Amino acid sequence: MSTQNSVGKTNFQLNYKRTFLVGLAFFLICLFWGVYDAIVALTLTNKFGLSQTWSGLILALDNIFALFMLPIFGSLSDKAKGPLARRWGKRTPFVLIGTIVAVICFIGMFAVDTAQIAVLEDLQDQNTVAQTLWQSDTVVDNPFYEDEDNALSTIINWFDTNTAQKVPDGFSTTIKRGTIRELFDETEGQVDFATLTPEDGALFTDIVVPMRNAMAKELTTQNSTCLIWFVIMLLLALISMATFRSPAVALMPAVTIKPLRSKANAVINIMGTLGGAMVLAFGMVFGTSSPYNALMSYLPYVFVVSGIMLIALFIFKFTINEPKLVQEMEEISQKFGLDKVEEEIQNQTEQTRGVKMPKAKLASLLLLMASIFFWFFGYNAITSKFSVYATNVLQTNFNLALIVAQISALIAFLPAGMLASKIGRKKTILGGIVLLAVCFFLGNFVTANSGWIMFVLFALAGVAWASINCNSLPMVVELATGADVGKYTGWYYFASMSAQSITPIFSGFLMDQLGMKGVLFPYGAIFVALSFVTMLFVKHGDNKAEMPESALEALGDAD
Repeated sequence: MSTQNSVGKTNFQLNYKRTFLVGLAFFLICLFWGVYDAIVALTLTNKFGLSQTWSGLILALDNIFALFMLPIFGSLSDKAKGPLARRWGKRTPFVLIGTIVAVICFIGMFAVDTAQIAVLEDLQDQNTVAQTLWQSDTVVDNPFYEDEDNALSTIINWFDTNTAQKVPDGFSTTIKRGTIRELFDETEGQVDFATLTPEDGALFTDIVVPMRNAMAKELTTQNSTCLIWFVIMLLLALISMATFRSPAVALMPAVTIKPLRSKANAVINIMGTLGGAMVLAFGMVFGTSSPYNALMSYLPYVFVVSGIMLIALFIFKFTINEPKLVQEMEEISQKFGLDKVEEEIQNQTEQTRGVKMPKAKLASLLLLMASIFFWFFGYNAITSKFSVYATNVLQTNFNLALIVAQISALIAFLPAGMLASKIGRKKTILGGIVLLAVCFFLGNFVTANSGWIMFVLFALAGVAWASINCNSLPMVVELATGADVGKYTGWYYFASMSAQSITPIFSGFLMDQLGMKGVLFPYGAIFVALSFVTMLFVKHGDNKAEMPESALEALGDAD
């Protein structure tokens, strides 16, 4: 690092190795959320038979907790003064204790999941049609096949009574009768649900999956012990994760001088992306996305990911001395007058505190908040339900599709930042919205036989999301006075987290009413398109972005 005393002429160099080690805390957070997003929804619907509405409610709990717990524990870590804080630092104890408790609860969740599988295998049901589905090693002819009309009536009535889907009668009867009639024709009246596989496409999706989930629901209703324990473990895991997320994120600025925080934040974001991609890669190895493995035990998969989390925590603990690094940061800041610069900025911003925002800017802010809400409302519905959709409807590998989206987004951050520097943030965001809405709209037409088309759409969706995500927060901050940047940033996260708290529940409700096919992707497309309408009328906060010096600079606001 240069020894010049002039702050403006000093070229500070980021310690990438140390920042990488600090980023291990965010890395292990993303490992957890990657697994959570990938398999918790599958567990709730396939093994406990929960409706999409109820599974959406449970999936939304992490965002609901985040709305009030993240500020609380961020503040607690700021004020930490006890023996642990003096020995390990203000943030590190939260990371250590929170991670260990979360890992224990995480493993406990999927130990219960494995116990539920044993319950499903012991299913005894008086309904012969339902029994047939579970006797996968024996071909059992439907006892009603001699009377085809009676057989059709029996199956349709069972389907209507026992599945959670409630679609309009005309539509549902046409789909069900047509599907079952096709099955009868192919099997010459001998209906054997046990022999249907994901390769049978619509037959499997429209008959086996809803019946399997309905029977899981019936079993869970008869004995809800496993579900209760699963939810208890899940709640404890979510609470544990919420206790250290803010302290983990706050650790980077606590040990990094201000001129280097943008680059350091980019390194942290890259660590998070690597964590998410690693989870998806392990999912491919363990086959978590295979429709043949809908009732598999996820415990080995969770053991491996939890082990990596603990290894990352171990390395973090024994390589990062928070009190020492904080002291070094403060000494460098004093040496080069960074603390004085910060004090001058603070004095200037205090003078702007309480200044009333003009009505025109306020209108732009509200429209921008609405846009953020709408695009997260559409995007998060897809990401939270795609594992279930891909497994039960597309019979495709959702892990690979999500990896493609993450990699394309990571690559697109720098071009998106460069484009915003030329045409402005608003136009860049609007372009991203159009591309994302089109990708979601076309996703509705993807079938199990579409192959590479899904991966192309997800790659383009990653580019679109990068264009939106790396420019939206800077637009919000642009509207703020110096003294209110923190408050405006809080509004941004309130809008995004609120959307992510509501949309899994609302999208799940619609899928229960209308069926998953034909709902999920149009839902995402519609709400993303609504964000285009509100964004179109935003008139302020659109200063052209400064040209990023590197890919790391472009990633600075990406978390």
